[in-house]
Amino acid sequence: MSAAGRRGLIVAIDGPSGAGKSTITKLLADRLGYIHIDTGAMFRTVALAASRAGIAPDNDASLAGLCADLEIAFVRNNGCCRVTANGEDVTDAIRTPAISALTSAISARKVVRDVLLRLQRHMAREGGVILEGRDIGTVVFPDADVKFFLSASVEERGRRRYLELKAKGQEVSLDETIAAVARRDEQDSGREHAPLRRADDAVDIDSTGLSIEEVLDRMESIVRERERAFPGG
Repeated sequence: MSAAGRRGLIVAIDGPSGAGKSTITKLLADRLGYIHIDTGAMFRTVALAASRAGIAPDNDASLAGLCADLEIAFVRNNGCCRVTANGEDVTDAIRTPAISALTSAISARKVVRDVLLRLQRHMAREGGVILEGRDIGTVVFPDADVKFFLSASVEERGRRRYLELKAKGQEVSLDETIAAVARRDEQDSGREHAPLRRADDAVDIDSTGLSIEEVLDRMESIVRERERAFPGG
């Protein structure tokens, strides 16, 4: 669909694990009145389904069949966006450390990426959306109207993840959590299909030492400026 035929911009937010993409994207979508398409949650949902079905992450044939039968949707419930898989709310189940680790392997499989890429493009076709992940601005929507690359130091991202897991009652070590974030970076950057990479025209935002409000204010300012130049804006 041409820009003139869309209802708003397509905004892509990429970056490494633990950079705060999900939190920032949700809040920015609320500020802008845009729809938030959480691509990371989509891969996590596939990983959860594969885990439950006993499918190995390198079994492409079984993964293809799994994806074909898996209906992923985002629904708003009391102001919160929930993730469903074939009608089941899996929002919390996809956020465990085990599923996080499996997601990196699942998301590296081309057969999975191809299915979800088509679904993501279909969901965002009319614009007025924000998508976040690791290859949105480079693979899924290389022509996105606004691209951000949100990052933070490994130590900062590990600390954030550690506090998040502790708040959920999980027994974790800060050093081990930081090490896990570093390993995830290496896996995501080195995978064969759609590796983590900053788009050449992305706006870099390092959130280390910044508050959520400071990050949001900067992003909103940039999007609003682009909106003014958008057809019909």
